[in-house]
Amino acid sequence: MADTSDAGAVLGNQADAVLDRDGLDALVRVLKRRGRTVIGPTARDGAIVLDELESADELPYGWGVELEAGQYRVRRREDGAAFAHSAGPQSWKSFLHPDRVRQWTTDRRPGGEIAVHEEKQQSVSYAFLGVRPCDLRAIQILDRVMSGGRYQDPAYLSRRAGAFLIAVECTEPGATCFCVSMGTGPAVDAGYDLALTELVDDAGHRFFCRSGSEAGAAVLAELPHRGADDPTRTAATEAVSAAAERMGRSMPPVDLRTLMRDNLEAERWDDVTARCLSCGNCTMVCPTCFCTTTEDVTDLTGDHAERWRRWDSCYDLDFSLLHGGPVRATPRSRYRQWLTHKLSTWHDQFDSSGCVGCGRCIVWCPTGIDLTEEAHALHQEATQTESAP
Repeated sequence: MADTSDAGAVLGNQADAVLDRDGLDALVRVLKRRGRTVIGPTARDGAIVLDELESADELPYGWGVELEAGQYRVRRREDGAAFAHSAGPQSWKSFLHPDRVRQWTTDRRPGGEIAVHEEKQQSVSYAFLGVRPCDLRAIQILDRVMSGGRYQDPAYLSRRAGAFLIAVECTEPGATCFCVSMGTGPAVDAGYDLALTELVDDAGHRFFCRSGSEAGAAVLAELPHRGADDPTRTAATEAVSAAAERMGRSMPPVDLRTLMRDNLEAERWDDVTARCLSCGNCTMVCPTCFCTTTEDVTDLTGDHAERWRRWDSCYDLDFSLLHGGPVRATPRSRYRQWLTHKLSTWHDQFDSSGCVGCGRCIVWCPTGIDLTEEAHALHQEATQTESAP
């Protein structure tokens, strides 16, 4: 057990360590003892989902996933790994930017007076265990969107403030992953409190752990661990490097921002329109899509009403509704809006891409539309147009 008297010294002198399963169990216990709500992956209802964990035993040990466009299936693994699965149907957005948030309530009192009560946001001390590199980048993007500008979202801030992030580097990417193309993984280099690299080999089942903040170092100091050795560091580095070579998808090696901007009238948009259902699944599972709308509800007496904010999608026909009709009335225009915003005009708003390469939109599209395939097709069409006499 490391000395807990000087967390700063731990951060400065022992930035990495090795945990076994007992150390991972202790990590959850320490975080809960510190008053944090621990959220992590667990196997339930035929998927790897994110939920509150009471102990590390609830992690999906021995479960992996098989992914393809429009397909998701969990499968048993023989090695007992806890984090050898790709992004599931949820992202951390579900906890930081929930799908429904009540904004205020109003009541009509017996004398006819109307009383309005603003909803007070309850602060939650979260600890997120198992944040993939792509999702770590997604949280950073949401930070910029929800709190980095002139208008800040108090509901987001109350959940994000002080959240403890435990990243897990990716050593086994899925068939729909393309984080390398987006520069978001499979390694992590910043933005975490603790980072884990899971290793299962002849040397045993262990987790190479690095602290990235004083808060992370303080937690690490309370865990049973041993100092990291060079073979473990090398194995961790090689496992992550190997994952980078096994990405299931890739984007074309061009400036995606320019590709989208200069091909708004490409014929390929008609091709994808024939397949897109405008269901909005891709926006719901995307870890960075943030659009919302508001709706008012009332009870049967009419004396009590509430305003709720809920997720919305740019695929909804009414999303761009103005006087006279919707601005984007066709599936073609709505898909084009989503893809060009995600890969291009997001830069104009928030100084980064809105895509992190997690592949969720590919997996959870009921017709298997693949944005990497669409980007390659747009690039190919643009190249053929440029070379035509």
